[in-house]
Amino acid sequence: MVTPAGKPRARSLMSFAGRPGKWNAVTDVPGVEVGYQTLVTGDAVRTGVTAIHPRGRDGASDPVAAGFHSQNGNGEMTGVSWIRESGTFSGPIAITNTHAVGVAHAGIIAWTVRHHPRMANAWLLPVAGETWDGYLNDINGHHVTEDIVVAALEAATPGPIEEGSVGGGTGMNCYSFKGGSGTASRVVDYGGTQYTVGAFLQANFGDRHELSLDGVHLGELLADDNPMGSWSPAPAGSGSCIAVVVTDAPLLPLQCAALARRVTLGLARTGTAGSHFSGDLFLACSVANRGAISPGLDTFNGASPGRYDQLRFIPWGQLDPFYEAVVQASEEAVINALVANEEMIGRDAHRSPALPRDKVARILSAHHVPGGSVS
Repeated sequence: MVTPAGKPRARSLMSFAGRPGKWNAVTDVPGVEVGYQTLVTGDAVRTGVTAIHPRGRDGASDPVAAGFHSQNGNGEMTGVSWIRESGTFSGPIAITNTHAVGVAHAGIIAWTVRHHPRMANAWLLPVAGETWDGYLNDINGHHVTEDIVVAALEAATPGPIEEGSVGGGTGMNCYSFKGGSGTASRVVDYGGTQYTVGAFLQANFGDRHELSLDGVHLGELLADDNPMGSWSPAPAGSGSCIAVVVTDAPLLPLQCAALARRVTLGLARTGTAGSHFSGDLFLACSVANRGAISPGLDTFNGASPGRYDQLRFIPWGQLDPFYEAVVQASEEAVINALVANEEMIGRDAHRSPALPRDKVARILSAHHVPGGSVS
């Protein structure tokens, strides 16, 4: 119920359906590595970078089957044109703030040139996503550099990962509480094999009045401490959400896209209706079928003439448990980002309060007692 740094997680407040993996994190999927660079300096820098290697750092040149879904396009994720065209992508993923997404893209290229020079010998279409941290962070200050991005990629490891105000999630807010990085996983049995579905979210969305946890509408009950509610430059509910879903279940690209669409339902369980000012962009990929998809450079230079690529995949009619896993893990990842957090003060003395965990625990407990009061 705690992160590696000892911060509480969502299960300290409520229970969840489904069976999580060992770490209840995207890194439960074999091979996945996650790294952070967190930038908290002075009064105004509250940002960072999150790096995700779907196949681990050594497997960057092996394409994964992938699909993308835009719940609302008021945001940016690079590389999705090629994902929609080919159903694949190669290399790591980086997530940061809105005005650093280009730097994140360039940083992935710099890292790839260093570690996979043959892969970088033609062209690269990296996946870099963003959410807006301008309430707490000096977003125009160019604090995220290529070196910071490379450092996050280098820092990636398997195993348990930190949550809350870390990496790209450092300066983010969710339901006008301190938000940021959250993750969860679910184990699915199919055909005598256990597969894992992991979700990582950079949660930076939602208006306070919308918040619901464990089926209890909390927005009005938690309305008393909301500095962002009276801050006019950004409409309530703005900010964005990036979700990365990874599974070791063998899937087709369109099946990955179907998983990505289910993130929407996980977010909805926490109350959001999806603001116009929130770019909610979701990517899903399958790390199964290793070596089954020819890298673009191989086909370009004739290294695999006459080859046929071949994907093994779970039948469409058997995907419901995987859809359910995405919804459950996405919901829990959002709540983990909220629970594993503390109040933060950033630029211009802007304050983002932490979710009042003790108060939420009392409300949820009362709600689940017959005749209990939730006031």
